[in-house]
Amino acid sequence: MGGIYLAILSNEFDFWFTLSWFLMIVYVISLLMVLFYALAQLNLLFNYLRAVKKNNQEKESCPQYDLKNPNEIPYVTIQLPVFNEKYVMKRLLKNIAQIEYPREKLEIQVLDDSTDETVIKTKERIDKLAQTGLDIVHITRTNREGFKAGALKEGLKTAKGEFIAVFDSDFLPESNWLYKTIPYFKNEKIGVVQTRWGHINRDYSLLTKIQAFALDAHFTLEQMGRNAKGHFINFNGTAGIWRKECIYDAGNWEGDTLTEDLDLSYRAQLKGWIFKYLVDVETPAELPIVISAARSQQFRWNKGGAENFQKMFRKIINSGLPFKTKAHCVLHLLNSTMFLNVFIVGLLSVPMLYIKNYYSDFRVYFIAMSFFALSTLIFFICYWYVYKNVRQQSGFKLFLKYTRTFFTFFSVAMGLSLNNSGAVIEGHRRKRSDFVRTPKFNISTFKDSWKKNKYLLKKPSKNVVYEGILCLYFLFGIMSAWLVRYIGTNNKDTNYTFNSKTLFSANEWYMPFDSGMLIFHIMLFLGFGFIFHKSVFKKV
Repeated sequence: MGGIYLAILSNEFDFWFTLSWFLMIVYVISLLMVLFYALAQLNLLFNYLRAVKKNNQEKESCPQYDLKNPNEIPYVTIQLPVFNEKYVMKRLLKNIAQIEYPREKLEIQVLDDSTDETVIKTKERIDKLAQTGLDIVHITRTNREGFKAGALKEGLKTAKGEFIAVFDSDFLPESNWLYKTIPYFKNEKIGVVQTRWGHINRDYSLLTKIQAFALDAHFTLEQMGRNAKGHFINFNGTAGIWRKECIYDAGNWEGDTLTEDLDLSYRAQLKGWIFKYLVDVETPAELPIVISAARSQQFRWNKGGAENFQKMFRKIINSGLPFKTKAHCVLHLLNSTMFLNVFIVGLLSVPMLYIKNYYSDFRVYFIAMSFFALSTLIFFICYWYVYKNVRQQSGFKLFLKYTRTFFTFFSVAMGLSLNNSGAVIEGHRRKRSDFVRTPKFNISTFKDSWKKNKYLLKKPSKNVVYEGILCLYFLFGIMSAWLVRYIGTNNKDTNYTFNSKTLFSANEWYMPFDSGMLIFHIMLFLGFGFIFHKSVFKKV
C-alpha cells in the first residue's frame, strides 16, 4: 500500500501535485468549519457560565402565574404522540395519570398512529382511566400523513387547552411538572417553555453513557447558552409546553422535515415569540440501548437539521435579527453538517499524511493541523464544565473519568460520521424519507431482556460494510505513521536517514514515526470498529 502511495505522489506527474493541492484545500476548509463551530461553542460556554450565576435571580424576577389562585390556573392539554409502543404504553399512561393539576383544567390526548395490536390495548387502558374522572381521549388516524407533526396538528383541532404540553412515549415527567412550568406563561410573549431531558438508563451501557454525555452538553451548554443571550433555541419535540396561539401564529405543525420541532421553533421565534428554557426542571426519559436504534435516531435528527437549514437559511439572513443571533442560528442549523466535515477530515487525513511527508511545499498542513488540535481543546474545555456541573462534583478523579469519557465519546461520534453524513447529504438535497421511529424498550438494567423487541430492525444498516472498510482504512492510517518515514528516506528532497548519527542531530530531532495524526487515527479506528462490531453482533 505504501508503494502505491509513493507511485501516486511521484513528482514526475503534475496531475498528482495538483490533486494534492485540491485535497489540501478541501481538507483545510473542513477543518475551518469545525473550528468555527468550536468557537461558537466557546462563546456559548461563556454565556452558560454567566447564566448559571444569574439563574436564581432571573427565576425570582420573572412574572409567574399564582397557581394557588383558581382564577389564574390556565387550561392545559397534554398530547402524547405514539406509534406502536407495545413496551412503554402502560408505563406512559400510568405516569401521565399521576400528573398533579386541577382535573377540570386538564385534558390528555393520546395521539395514536399505531398500526399493530397496541391500538386495542391502548384504548382499553384509556377507557379505564376515563372512568376515574380523568379527561383523556384516544385519537387515531387512518393514515400517518405528516407523521408526528400530522398527529400533533390533528390533535390541536380539538384541544381544549390554551397551553399544549407534549411528551414522547418514553418520557416520565414528575407529578408536579406542570406546576413547575406553566407559571412562566404569565409573560404573554413566551410561546414555549422547554425543560431539560434526564436519562433513566444513563449507566446501562457504554452506548447510553455516550448518548447521555452528548445530550447533557446540548441541554446545558447549548440550550442555556443560547437562551441566556436571546439567541434562538429549539423545542426538543417533547418535555415542553407550547402556547396554542404561538403554534397557530407560526403556521402550525408542518411535516416537510424530519425535525418538525426545530422547524416550528424557528418559525415561531422569527415571529417574535420568546422561548423559556428551564435547566433546573429535569424530565427523565429512556435512551436507545442498541446501536440500530441510536443509529436511526441520529439519522433522523441530523437529516432534519440539514432540511431545516435549507428551509430557514434565507429567512434568517433576510430577517432583522442582530448579526450575532443570525450567526448562532446558522451554526445551530449546521450542527449536523459538522459530522460531514469531520468525516471529510478523517477520510483525507491519511493521504494528507503522505502528501505532507513527500512535498516540502505543503507547510500549510502544519497550520491546518493546529486548527484541529485547537478545536479539540475547545470542545474538551466546554464539555468539562458541563460534565462537572451536571454531576455537581469536581476534583482530579472526576477529571480523569471525564477525560476517558470525552475521548470515548469523540471516537464513537466519529465512528457515526458516515451514517450521519449520509443523513446530512440527503437533508441538504431535500430528499424525502419516512419518519422512522426510535424503538422503545422499557429497560434500565441488564436483568431486563431486549432481544425479543418486535420493533428492532432485523438487518444491519447498509453502511455497516463501509464502516468495516473504514475501520481497516484507519488501521492503515495508524501504520502509515511509520510508512511515511520510509517514503521520506527514499525522497530525494529529504535529508532524513535512518541511522543513529541523524536520529538526534543538533539541527533537527527526528522520530522514526510521524506522530501528527497518530492519536486521531487511533480514535477513528476505535470509533468505526465500535460501530461495526455493535452493528454486526447487535450488542448493547
